[in-house]
Amino acid sequence: MKAFNGTNVIKKQFSLIFVKFTVCFLLLGLAYRLILSNFEQFSQIEVKNTALFSDNTLPLPPVTVNEPPVTVNEPPVTVNEPPVTVSESLVTVDLPENQTLRNGTCDLFIGNWVYDPSGPVYTNATCYSIESHQNCMKNGRPDAEYLNWRWNPRDCELPRFSPKKFLNLMRNKSFTFIGDSIMRNHVQSLLCILSQEEEADDVYHDEQYKSRRWYFPLHDFNLSVIWSPFLAKSTVFEDDNGASTDITQLNLDKLDDVWTQQFDNFDYVFIAGGKWYLKSTIYLENDKIVGCHNCPGKNITQMGFEYAYRKALNTTFKYIMSSKNKAYTFFRTTTPDHFENGEWNTGGYCNRTGPFKEGEVDIGYVDEVMRKVELEEFERGSEFGLKMKLFDTTLLSLLRPDGHPGVYRQYQPFAVENKKKKIQNDCLHWCLPGPIDSWNDIMIQML
Repeated sequence: MKAFNGTNVIKKQFSLIFVKFTVCFLLLGLAYRLILSNFEQFSQIEVKNTALFSDNTLPLPPVTVNEPPVTVNEPPVTVNEPPVTVSESLVTVDLPENQTLRNGTCDLFIGNWVYDPSGPVYTNATCYSIESHQNCMKNGRPDAEYLNWRWNPRDCELPRFSPKKFLNLMRNKSFTFIGDSIMRNHVQSLLCILSQEEEADDVYHDEQYKSRRWYFPLHDFNLSVIWSPFLAKSTVFEDDNGASTDITQLNLDKLDDVWTQQFDNFDYVFIAGGKWYLKSTIYLENDKIVGCHNCPGKNITQMGFEYAYRKALNTTFKYIMSSKNKAYTFFRTTTPDHFENGEWNTGGYCNRTGPFKEGEVDIGYVDEVMRKVELEEFERGSEFGLKMKLFDTTLLSLLRPDGHPGVYRQYQPFAVENKKKKIQNDCLHWCLPGPIDSWNDIMIQML
């Protein structure tokens, strides 16, 4: 009997231990499931900071045109760096932490170009404001596939620009674009899209038609572009074709008053520096020469364009931050060109007819340096209270080698009557309609 009772006790104790172990196991399983569920919920909105480029590039298509030495209407640039082609393998730019995830949403500037058979919202026949150098279809460009690609961010939808929504948002306001010819190219794109809703009146232009203003009477909206390629104060000795009689002088600690004197009147501002900093230039601070970029024979200390660009951006951001007018401001990063097998003055051309995919092309040295300066100065300004939106279109623009006028910056370049003329290549600006239209899709989404 004692043996029998002892066995029962042991069995009961074993059963009690088994029940406790089972309950603990179930509780641990429930806790693990809750933790996993929360992790999955957060991981759905994570955008990883992955490398965007590899050494792979698309094969170069057969050359379709014979290119003599060229000049471009945009003043030429010279740099102290080795010649760069679009396929040169270089270090990928690391994005600041706040560039990969914005307010819990995806990064609008990371993605790919997708085919869109609906095409652009306007044509060269429905928009009057396209300048001749960007009117690729009228100038005889034979292919049209470049018109059917739209920017598609990796992890979110990007609606097409609504001119009606934009004009209603801008009612009784002003929007000013400040920069060089790429900025003017952007404004032309915006004008073409808005003209599908309301035609603007051309109310002002300077002598060279570089600074202009348009007025939309139905919405009491002013749209303008201000020519200020350096943003800083400069003295340029060039004509419209880039022919120079002396080297440019640039005051790195003084801003161009063509835009600062008007800044208090702006409601919305789009601003950018860029390629003009690659030109041969003498640098001044406190009205004294401190160095130069590519100025042989001047007996002046040679300095890279990186120093000057950083200094001028720093001056620009400080001015905007200290201004009493708190305009809604965008800062756009540099725009890459797509000259291949040479530069603008050594037979380079751009004859591709389709976009790259993400990872198929590397950013060139000069553009990598410029964008690095821009991101660092923007980040530094943000730490000190700069309220500005970063419009980081460098990498998405890099994927569109097919969107430039190339030889079709001029009318019928291969016509018989043009045989004796130099064929110019423009692999920096954009055809209209063209890839730059998607910049406006992004802009209104950010607004």
